[in-house]
Amino acid sequence: MPEVRLTAALEEWVRAVGDARDQGYVFFDWLSAVDQHDDAEQPGLDVLCHLLDPTPSPERDQRTLLLRTRVADGAALRSITGVFAGAAWHERETHEMFGVEVEGFDDGSGLGMRPLLLPTGFEGHPLRKSFVLASRATKPWPGGKEPGEGHSTRSPSRRRVQAPGVPGPEWGSEDE
Repeated sequence: MPEVRLTAALEEWVRAVGDARDQGYVFFDWLSAVDQHDDAEQPGLDVLCHLLDPTPSPERDQRTLLLRTRVADGAALRSITGVFAGAAWHERETHEMFGVEVEGFDDGSGLGMRPLLLPTGFEGHPLRKSFVLASRATKPWPGGKEPGEGHSTRSPSRRRVQAPGVPGPEWGSEDE
């Protein structure tokens, strides 16, 4: 059975997740984000929540649902830990890696939103497209060679693309 995909307005996020749970999508699978800051019309971060209905029926094994909402810069996502307690780890990771502000977060510890994976003092959000990876500035990107470059005599068949995290020329010089 194909996955159902729904988009919810940011202000309806918690209600949409709760409604899905009430409709049988009782298994919380994962929550993460996708950086959509290159969308000219509505830049921001898409937050995705994947849920499953594990109840089998004669015509299917299970149903899956992918809920999506767009979080603009400066806006905050309401926490779904009141609907699915297991979302706490995922919300912390999404906050840390993408910079999504989460309101009403409660994992039962009383410690609030805190670092999860990155070392203390780390600055930035490494899964955003705008995050510059220092290692990309010090050595060439392995995918930098296109068909036709190097030892091959064939002409290039694709246009050159800049990999995410590769700094632009204004970032610094290789001679430094």
